[in-house]
Amino acid sequence: MTTLAETKAVLRSADAVCFDVDSTVIKEEGIDELATFCGVGDEVAEMTRNAMGGAVSFKKALMERLAIIKPSREQVNQLITDHPPCLTDGIKELVGHLQQRGVEVFLISGGFRSIVDQLAAQISVPLANVYANKLKFYFNGDYAGFDETQPTAESGGKGRIINRLKEERGFKKVVMIGDGATDLEACPPADTKGNSTLLLQFTLIKTAWEEKVESFYLLQFQVT
Repeated sequence: MTTLAETKAVLRSADAVCFDVDSTVIKEEGIDELATFCGVGDEVAEMTRNAMGGAVSFKKALMERLAIIKPSREQVNQLITDHPPCLTDGIKELVGHLQQRGVEVFLISGGFRSIVDQLAAQISVPLANVYANKLKFYFNGDYAGFDETQPTAESGGKGRIINRLKEERGFKKVVMIGDGATDLEACPPADTKGNSTLLLQFTLIKTAWEEKVESFYLLQFQVT
C-alpha cells in the first residue's frame, strides 16, 4: 500500500504536475454549470456522470451535451462574469508551492478554454501551460460546435498531451491529479510507482486519504 508520506514524496520529486480542472482545481463541473445557466442542467448532469465514469467515449459525450446546451458566446461570457467557478480550498497555495520548488504546473482539462484561461490567471499558471477544449461560434455569437482536433476532446487525449510534454520538455517524472476516467487514462504516460499506476485523484466527498483501485482521494489540498 502506498502511504500518504510516499505520495507527498512523489509530488516533491516531480518535474511537472498536471491538474484536471473540473471537480479538482474547482469545486464544480464546468459543463454542468453552463448547462444549468442555459436551463438544461438536469439533462446534462447525468450525461456528465456517464462521461466521467468512462461509460461512453468522451468526445461522444461532449458532443451530445453541447448539442443540448448550445451555448452562445454571450452566455459563456455571462456565466464567467456572474457565476465564476469556485477554487478548491488550498489549490492556489499548492500551485504556488510547487512553482517555488521549480515544478512546472499544467492544466489539462476536458472543459472549455474560455473558462479555464480565467482560472489559470487566478492561480498563476501560464496560458502556454493550459490545454482545454475550444468552443466555436458563428459571427452572430451562436454556438457553432467545438474544435474536435484538440486532444482534450478525445478519450486518451490527456495521455497524449503528457507524452508530448515529456518528449518536448524533457520531463522525467510527471504526476497527474484528477478525478475522472480521462485522468486515469493519462497514467501512463504519467509516471508509475512500482507496478501500479500512480494517479493522485481528488474528490470532495471523501473525508481522508485512502487507497482505492490504485488511485488516491483527498478532501482538500494542503501544503506541508
